[in-house]
Amino acid sequence: MAADTLKSGAGAGGAAAVRRLLLDNGALTALIVLVVAMSALSGDFLTTDNLLNVGVQAAVTAILAFGVTFVIVSAGIDLSVGSVAALSATVLAWSATSHGVPVVLAVVLAVATGIAAGLVNGFLIAYGKLPPFIATLAMLSVARGLSLVISEGSPIAFPDSVSHLGDTLGGWLPVPVLVMIVMGLIAAFVLGRTYIGRSMYAIGGNEEAARLSGLRVKKQKLAIYALSGVFAAAAGVVLASRLSSAQPQAADGYELDAIAAVVIGGASLAGGTGKASGTLIGALILAVLRNGLNLLSVSAFWQQVVIGVVIALAVLLDTLRRKAGSAPSAAGLSGGGRGKQATTYALAAVVTVAIVGATSFLHGGTSSSSTPKMGLSLSTLNNPFFVQIRAGAQAEAKKRGVDLTVTDAQNDASQQANQLQNFTSSGYDAIIVNPVDSDAAGPSVRAADKAKIPVVAVDRGVNKATTDALVASDNVAGGELAARTVAEKLGGKGKIVILQGQAGTSAARERAEGFTKGLKAYPGIQVVAQQPADFDRTKGLDVMSNLLQAHPDVQGVIAANDEMALGAVKALGSKAGTSVQVVGFDGTPDGLKAVAAGTLYASVAQQPTQLGRIAVDNALKALEGRKVEETVKVPVKVVTKENVAGFSG
Repeated sequence: MAADTLKSGAGAGGAAAVRRLLLDNGALTALIVLVVAMSALSGDFLTTDNLLNVGVQAAVTAILAFGVTFVIVSAGIDLSVGSVAALSATVLAWSATSHGVPVVLAVVLAVATGIAAGLVNGFLIAYGKLPPFIATLAMLSVARGLSLVISEGSPIAFPDSVSHLGDTLGGWLPVPVLVMIVMGLIAAFVLGRTYIGRSMYAIGGNEEAARLSGLRVKKQKLAIYALSGVFAAAAGVVLASRLSSAQPQAADGYELDAIAAVVIGGASLAGGTGKASGTLIGALILAVLRNGLNLLSVSAFWQQVVIGVVIALAVLLDTLRRKAGSAPSAAGLSGGGRGKQATTYALAAVVTVAIVGATSFLHGGTSSSSTPKMGLSLSTLNNPFFVQIRAGAQAEAKKRGVDLTVTDAQNDASQQANQLQNFTSSGYDAIIVNPVDSDAAGPSVRAADKAKIPVVAVDRGVNKATTDALVASDNVAGGELAARTVAEKLGGKGKIVILQGQAGTSAARERAEGFTKGLKAYPGIQVVAQQPADFDRTKGLDVMSNLLQAHPDVQGVIAANDEMALGAVKALGSKAGTSVQVVGFDGTPDGLKAVAAGTLYASVAQQPTQLGRIAVDNALKALEGRKVEETVKVPVKVVTKENVAGFSG
């Protein structure tokens, strides 16, 4: 009887110990569950190449998040890290490539840029008494604006010597992963072994008590935000190295991922708690989640929902842990605590390997399918034009018996690089890419070429890499057509404005080049304003509304796509199609409806459905070893009210 009682007590104690272990390591538990789930659901997940991809994809977020950890531990927030990363990389590329500054000095300038941005944040917060949210939000805008000013809205080629940071060591270890590990060790050392690290916990725990105990809080805040700036600069350099170019719009929104990684890793936004190891786990959770959802062909729209839910659940688990009274010491871990933590991580690794090894049998006996697997990475699906490309590609894939996976890069060159690497590491038979930026897509396409995977570019070409075919309309020629159309409608004289596309994208540059070429033949046409509206209808409405205040007598508008043109039409109201002629670009369904209604004078119509269909056809030809034309041009045409009824798109 006593023995039974002892066994029962031991069982209850064991269950309680497991429960405590899980609660004490909420983020680690979530990571283990995700790895096991993805391994069970996808046979492509648990491969060496893919796991290294996950590390590469986590690297930039993790490096940013290490810097943000310092700030959050001290009860602050830094919303500027993504923009500071882009600015630092732009400064490096601009100084080294465009102005011949020695690369070593250019790297120092990039780091100094991050430090300067951090010091400004710290000064505004500590001495200017601005809330951290407001001060860093202002820096977000300033840094992004300076990046665009310096680069003039176009990517700048990165120095070759620095671009090696995006390569691999020994042909297998990605350098970004190595940099992430080094920066993580530095962050752990700063937090756990230095005076400023202890100061962060003290300020975050109780700033007033820290001040009364003799801590120079203001100077410490300057140092804390400067450290965040250093890590942001390092992340920007690593990101630009992966893309072989400094993108002025790079790392847009990454500050939110960095903050999410820190919070998922167990830090509290109220300050006083947080570890570098937890931040790393948080970044890995986000990377595993995105990688796995891509491999499982989950809709790009649903991916956002799933990621949000997982973040909420991870933080909820951490909240339960805190309510259970198992929060880690604010001042870091003692020697015994560190040993216990190391044992926990080792045990977690063993359990994960065992479970994953068992789940691998689910995929071990499956035979390879004869159905060709093809990946399509689109620059964005937040635009009807690219939605139509997807529709054409999907229709052709279904007709030809192709398993097509479509991903949405959300106009983020880094995210697209991740998607292309996922396609390559998963052994897709062919890849179709609609580049966010032609230069940034180059390294990923070269990796696919090295793996003997055919690559077809659609709508936009890829620079510094070989593609089997480019299926596209001529954006420059289309821009000339748009300029000629509005100029002739105005009789060769009049005032016009130009709504430009998203700065840094190849389509925006090429169409703007076409507008300029086309207008040279009409000296009577005066361009009174040119402003970017990012290919977005809402921004087109806002920008056009603003321009009308300064130029109420405008007579024509050229927009780099139909979405911006429709926004301009809304801003013009009754003037659209009467006293002001608006010409768009793309020939989207909404654009063609506006042409038929007379509010949009014309649209330089591409045939996006045809682009998608022909891209799949050419990818299949390349896969089968048949001859493929290097460039396949899909005709564009000016669609007006007179011929819109006969245009199918």
